[in-house]
Amino acid sequence: MAGVSGRQLAPVGGAGGSAVSDPSTRDRVTQLLLERGATTAAQLGHALGLSPAAIRRHLDAMLAEGDVLARDPAVRGHRGRGRPAKVFLLTEAARGRCGTHHYDNMATAALRWIARGGGSAAVSAFAAEQVSALETRCLAAMEDAGDDPLARAEALAAALTAEGYAANASTIASGGQLCQHHCPVAHVAAEFPQLCEAETAVISRLVGTHVQRLATIAHGDGVCTTHIPAQPGRVQSGKTVTTVRTDR
Repeated sequence: MAGVSGRQLAPVGGAGGSAVSDPSTRDRVTQLLLERGATTAAQLGHALGLSPAAIRRHLDAMLAEGDVLARDPAVRGHRGRGRPAKVFLLTEAARGRCGTHHYDNMATAALRWIARGGGSAAVSAFAAEQVSALETRCLAAMEDAGDDPLARAEALAAALTAEGYAANASTIASGGQLCQHHCPVAHVAAEFPQLCEAETAVISRLVGTHVQRLATIAHGDGVCTTHIPAQPGRVQSGKTVTTVRTDR
């Protein structure tokens, strides 16, 4: 399950950011959206060293070409005064060009053949076998992570990023959250959710506790999000605090 690995995003352009037609800048915007998921224009401009006007011109062009979508951000709890800034995320077509999807049609056809011969259980068994090698590699990378599920989630995020998933872990009021901003098999998993289920089972075993999948790229969400419940006796701050970012 190999995907595209994150690459370092060096600042481009000056504060004025006048060279908005530079293809390399467009590539950097695309890569940042791939790694972070839904992001505001201000956040993109800050990361890339571009002025708000410059990043807007890039985003407007990408909107016109169908490479990005603009949405209102999800707001939990009380909303402050004023309209929140829109967030931008890659369209499915743009995301597909970032990954390695050359064999999607063949993989889908193979899974359909397995399903016809052995049913859903056979597809599940195949999916479990496919992620077993990934589990072994991640387990080795997490050797020194200790027993705490949240610490293990951080280590797992780093291991998954090395595998091309552009992952990060964060602490939230109800426990922890593992986010994967890229899925190498999203197109196939859209038809065969057993792939997502097998991956979720791997995350649960690696973290060492029950987890819950809240969203998946395969189902049209901007990011694969896995919730890790708080452990008894652990005190959470009540705020989302990023404890490690590995989507670099």
